Amino acid sequence: MLYSDSELKKRLKTDCPVYYFYASEEALVRTAANKVEKALSEDAPDTTVLDGPAPQVEEIILAAGTISFFGGKRLVMLPLLRPSSYSDKDLQELCDTLAETENAVFILTSVLEEKYGKIKPGKREQKLISACEKLGYCVQINKPGRAALQQMARGWAAESGAQFASGAEEMLLNRCGDDQFLLQNEVAKLAALSNYGSITPQMIETLGTITLDADTFDMVKLVAAGKTRQALSKLQTLLELQNDPILITGALIGNYLDIYRAYLTRKSRRSLADLAKDFKYTGKWNYRLGNAEQTASRFHRTQIEASLRILQKLDQDLKGSPLDADLLLQKALCELALTRRSS
Repeated sequence: MLYSDSELKKRLKTDCPVYYFYASEEALVRTAANKVEKALSEDAPDTTVLDGPAPQVEEIILAAGTISFFGGKRLVMLPLLRPSSYSDKDLQELCDTLAETENAVFILTSVLEEKYGKIKPGKREQKLISACEKLGYCVQINKPGRAALQQMARGWAAESGAQFASGAEEMLLNRCGDDQFLLQNEVAKLAALSNYGSITPQMIETLGTITLDADTFDMVKLVAAGKTRQALSKLQTLLELQNDPILITGALIGNYLDIYRAYLTRKSRRSLADLAKDFKYTGKWNYRLGNAEQTASRFHRTQIEASLRILQKLDQDLKGSPLDADLLLQKALCELALTRRSS
């Protein structure tokens, strides 16, 4: 069964003992679980959270059997549960506990692997899903489309007292992609920047970050175009926004791997669709790999390989060198620029 806001509202008005949400992204299940907790906490203010991926069954039984101090039923939350981490015996005990407990309401969430755009639950995931479908509200949450994401962005802005100027939310979505955590964080930052007034396209252009992958790819394109000074300026902006140097390096490595793969794919006269399938790219892979293919045309194979060696050494240095991380990144970026200039 797929998630429905209207159906969830109906279930919240009943004596539903189990809510189980599963999706390919954490943000999706967290939002749904928070809705249930907020709606039910008025009548059941006692909440016990047992963090995943596999709380001991004894802990779950103890939490479910504890009488609420305020009367009514206790909420027992099992966020980011991983059914595959349980043995068959323990998973059966968990399902039995969900079925037999009378004075608790369970809210469970799981992030399941997605293959080629579809969630394919494993054997133990299917067992838990089947049990929860019989007991309460158990649904898969699909990724929201573009229109829904824009509506969510407008809603988050409105909650803080801000609003988007015409076309601004679409521009923000173009930069953030479908990452809901990033999108929500960006809305909060831009709302504060606007003094909780109007969020304009100019604000997004000037200060709105993109995904780290996209930001670092901008740096790679600047390096490829011989614009080292601008690439260093972009790096400084990322550091001032307190992005972790190791994560920046990881994103740069991912960018150059995309370029290397696109380069080899073009040389072998295969398509980007073949590349996406071979390396299991998901989401907007055609945009990502299209950019990589275009940038790859500026490089020789030896230059890309040399760049990857520079980034590998940077990663090692960041994890073990006493030198300043910002300086190591700046040095590596200059080395990448020199590699680009070599023949």
